[in-house]
Amino acid sequence: MNILDAIGHTSLVQLRRVLPPGEGGIFAKLEWENPTGSFKDRMALAVITRAEADGRLRPGDAVLEYTGGSTGTSLALVCAAKGYPIRIVSSDAFSIEKLDHMRALGADVTIVPSEGGRTTRKLILEMIEVARRMSAEPSVFWTDQLNNHDSIAGYHPLGEEIWTQMEGKIDAFVHCVGTAASLRGVATILKRHDPRIRIVAVEPSESAVLSGGKEGPHHIEGVGIGYIPPLWDHSLVDEIVTVSTDEANAMARRISREEALFAGTSSGANVSAALRITAVLGSRARVVTLMSDSGLKYVSTDLYRSRIGLTMS
Repeated sequence: MNILDAIGHTSLVQLRRVLPPGEGGIFAKLEWENPTGSFKDRMALAVITRAEADGRLRPGDAVLEYTGGSTGTSLALVCAAKGYPIRIVSSDAFSIEKLDHMRALGADVTIVPSEGGRTTRKLILEMIEVARRMSAEPSVFWTDQLNNHDSIAGYHPLGEEIWTQMEGKIDAFVHCVGTAASLRGVATILKRHDPRIRIVAVEPSESAVLSGGKEGPHHIEGVGIGYIPPLWDHSLVDEIVTVSTDEANAMARRISREEALFAGTSSGANVSAALRITAVLGSRARVVTLMSDSGLKYVSTDLYRSRIGLTMS
């Protein structure tokens, strides 16, 4: 056994207090139980092991990626465990906890400045371009998460876990879209088991490009890149729901207080969207979503940072 064996097989719990009585059941997969506190550990392991297997990643090579934080932290974990140096392109738009976590795991982090700490299409494209230039250096393997199909396979086990834990009784799966790999990976497995399962994609209302709207800045970290991600597969998706940053933040705080689920903003968006879906599907509905990462990644941000001054008596 090593640390990489601890990835996956996370718990699934039913929400008890945020649903109005008689409005179905929402079940949340606790992906913060993965070693770095994020579901991205799953894709990082798949991307690295598959590249090793086919020779794209060789001993002594450095791994390179652009990331909002969680993917970089997960890749840094896998690289530390396997002995690869790793270089990360990120931004001050993302929490300091994520940036420090990557560095703690040995990552060399390059920061691309943002516009007021917001995620925008321009920022994502600038991060990608910096990584592209760095990838031209010798002995560098660029994982290129937005275009890497290996990441989809990393979420197939997550779909199987959900199917097994729910005993096949699932009406809908609801999840935010960043690269689209996790939604696509889980949806592929669930649809294979039961094509009637409704797949619901979630995106920021401020940047609702999947819904046909305009891109714009928002503060839901790790999702809503401002354009349709290359791994997006509309054929697997039955519905798209938009959630604002304010709504996602409010729900994240609410599930912390009422459900004891300490998660990030995208998890708040997931639950907000899941509540809407259960209201439509009815009292017998069984809806699954993800707690994508831990709230510990956001304690310095406006999501959880206290605005109450402390006084000494």
